[in-house]
Amino acid sequence: MLISRLYYPEHIEPGQTASLDKNTSHHLIRVMRAKKGLHVILFNGDGFEYAATLLDENQKSCALRVDTKIRVQRESPVHTILLQGISRSDRMDACIQKTTELGVNTIIPVLCEHTATRLDEKRAEKKRKHWQQIIISACEQSGRCTIPELHPVTPYAQALQSTDSDCKLVLSLDAKTGLKELQIPEGNITILVGPESGLSQDEIKLAINTNFKEILLGSRILRTETAAPACLAAIQTLWGDLG
Repeated sequence: MLISRLYYPEHIEPGQTASLDKNTSHHLIRVMRAKKGLHVILFNGDGFEYAATLLDENQKSCALRVDTKIRVQRESPVHTILLQGISRSDRMDACIQKTTELGVNTIIPVLCEHTATRLDEKRAEKKRKHWQQIIISACEQSGRCTIPELHPVTPYAQALQSTDSDCKLVLSLDAKTGLKELQIPEGNITILVGPESGLSQDEIKLAINTNFKEILLGSRILRTETAAPACLAAIQTLWGDLG
């Protein structure tokens, strides 16, 4: 049985007893069929893993003894920020999951002209909590010990002003330049991707006026849930830790 990695959103120290919440306990005991004495890995986003031992089989609140603290380094040397036009739920979920696996550091969900999903304040907060859980699950699966930062749903013009990257890229079918033609970025890289119907011409112009550079990501038209992960994978291959 593979060692389970579990997110534990509190301070952790070797020697302490950690009690898991109801949902995590149920998943570990009922779904994973974990038994007393099982070794698991906890992480809380501080860059460490904590080896722990399951002390009981209480599916409502099981306890683990924290044994050791281990420094791990699985973060990419490239710091990336994704401005993602909000798409329909399954597509947005897939994009957030895959870009987290690929090492994105910050995700900003953006309201664009062509965003089909309209969110009031209550729905936007519900979506944010849902996306946060997808990020955590992706970190559990991929071995990351640092949780990407998720911003609230942000209007387009405000999102463009929200990063101070020296390298700002907007995916555009009209672009003449690919990633390979760029100089190696020295600082953060911000990537702007539109929703299902893409960005409007006015939005592209506003991005260019806010120091974004148009980038063509190959000759094929990619879905919105494919475009951001593909761009992240290319960046990690060129300048990060893939390949």
